[in-house]
Amino acid sequence: MAGKIFDVTTGSHADKAGIKKGETLLSINSNEIVDVLDYRFYQVNRKLTLEVEDENKNVRTIEMTKGEYEEIGLEFETYLMDKQHSCRNKCIFCFIDQLPKGMRESLYFKDDDSRLSFLFGNYITLTNITEHEIDRIIKMHISPINVSVHTTNPELRCKMMNNRFAGDTLKYLKRFADAGITLNCQIVSCPGINDGDELVRTLTDLENLGVNMTAIVPVGLTRYRENLYPLVPYNKETAGQTIDIIEKMGDECVKKHGRRIFFPGDEFYLLAEREIPSPEFYEDFSALEDGIGMIAYLTDDVSWKLEELDADESLCHKVTIACGEGVFPYMKRIMSMINEKFPNITINTRAIKNNFFGGGVNVSGLVTGGDLIDQLRGDDLGDRLIITSSMLRFENDLFLDDVSTDDVERELGVTLVPVNNNGNDLVEAVIAGKD
Repeated sequence: MAGKIFDVTTGSHADKAGIKKGETLLSINSNEIVDVLDYRFYQVNRKLTLEVEDENKNVRTIEMTKGEYEEIGLEFETYLMDKQHSCRNKCIFCFIDQLPKGMRESLYFKDDDSRLSFLFGNYITLTNITEHEIDRIIKMHISPINVSVHTTNPELRCKMMNNRFAGDTLKYLKRFADAGITLNCQIVSCPGINDGDELVRTLTDLENLGVNMTAIVPVGLTRYRENLYPLVPYNKETAGQTIDIIEKMGDECVKKHGRRIFFPGDEFYLLAEREIPSPEFYEDFSALEDGIGMIAYLTDDVSWKLEELDADESLCHKVTIACGEGVFPYMKRIMSMINEKFPNITINTRAIKNNFFGGGVNVSGLVTGGDLIDQLRGDDLGDRLIITSSMLRFENDLFLDDVSTDDVERELGVTLVPVNNNGNDLVEAVIAGKD
């Protein structure tokens, strides 16, 4: 489908060329414009020939000269220029299938869109991709591509994703690798299914493909798993065994390739009750968004931030930090680092039990507003309540249970301060005191 123009930026090349809102962009330099990837890729050249169709189906040709990589100035109704592609799988570990009923509709949408992989780093399964898209990715050299692999055993992948084509689509990994496309991979590890020897097989296959990075995270299980595949959570022993496999193979990659490639999610270390590795282990922290190295990064970042600041005993106020149960011991340690430099700030660190999703979920990003209210109501929280912004949707106004930040502030009588996962924001939020 061609791209209907929603608006034209005033003063842009498109505006000066007389392109109007409501017209349709058909092609650039004889290349059909299907969606945002075509538009972005073909508009980078200095000299452009555009075919535009008006609302009466009259087509005209527009010649345009601009700076390389300079925007034309067209806006479309959606950032993709068409509908977002949804997932066709029914994965046995899918977190969305474990959500309770009655939540906002957007939370139940499962995306599996190669364009979002390029634009926003989303992971795709390759089961929802056409030959046209494969060829286009290779032609445009769209890189990196982020792939949810889970296993390289074709039969097991079909079983885990409840899709009879899931094993066959693994062939696209090699096509991308052969074309020089950087591959970042993700594995949701399920005890007794794709860990152990199956995990060794998968990591070996991915190493042989030359993937850039692979994040391995433990399956997350909520209390809303009625009529779903019978999965069990990781425990201290099985989490430790999985860490051992990933670290051993990662160490071998360091020796052979000069980089680790395979990284266990932080939650594995929390479940195994092991110390988080040093920042050097995570190299360039390329998988932070996957929960890989977040604790090490934050600890190191706070340390660097504190070195920039002078000790100050005049700061005398109280704040509360709320986090998930899993990261609580490490957050306590980080807060003690801040307290050493600012001894008169009272920092109350609270672990929030995730009653909304159930005891098997203990990460900070899934703490809900309702659980914050229920567990902190009536407490002296001080001047502000600090949380990670990952608890909130992109607009920073709603928790997963649709409780708003305003609701939390009203119910708890405190200023709520969401902070990003970096040392500067966290330290500044703690030492700032009351607004």
